[in-house]
Amino acid sequence: MNKGLSKKISLPIDDATIRTLRIGDNLEVSGTIVTARDMAHKFMVKESPSFLKPLLKNTFIYHCGPVIRKESNGYRFLAAGPTTSIREEPYQDKVIKDYQVRGVIGKGGMGAKTLKALQEHGAVYLHATGGAAPLLAQHIISVKDVHMLDEFGVPEAMWVIEVKDFPVLVTMDTTGASLHAELIKSSSDLRDKLMDTL
Repeated sequence: MNKGLSKKISLPIDDATIRTLRIGDNLEVSGTIVTARDMAHKFMVKESPSFLKPLLKNTFIYHCGPVIRKESNGYRFLAAGPTTSIREEPYQDKVIKDYQVRGVIGKGGMGAKTLKALQEHGAVYLHATGGAAPLLAQHIISVKDVHMLDEFGVPEAMWVIEVKDFPVLVTMDTTGASLHAELIKSSSDLRDKLMDTL
């Protein structure tokens, strides 16, 4: 587990590079990512839109419902905090496989189906800090495009954004390791020890 300086990575990214990342790695991500929440994941799985495949290949999805301001020259992110990721567990494995997504950014971790998909298809789960939405928005340097805005509304639309040094922590990797699972196990072990003392 790397507790040192952040690694800078650029998107798009390939399978080999993703497989070098390990839980505990602090990353600063630069490049194009796409926001996707509940409606977007259902859309990707049920409709399989072909226009999204080249857009998502070798890049990251961000579980995020942003606060957006429309300006004369486009859109600006005012807040970009992560959404709880486990909501996308029914869909995430198929999205990773079908769209060749290399990373999923969110908060709280994901389940066994997603962890298996990360191993099989070469992707990682990345934790973004909750409660820091305005600070995270400062790392979004431009809104390149938006899909399904009229259909889904602002929070659920698929915003195509350019990020610079976006800070995340690898918490699930391609080896099958999960900081979330480790935390649950250590908490359960501690609970059992405490119960034994009663």
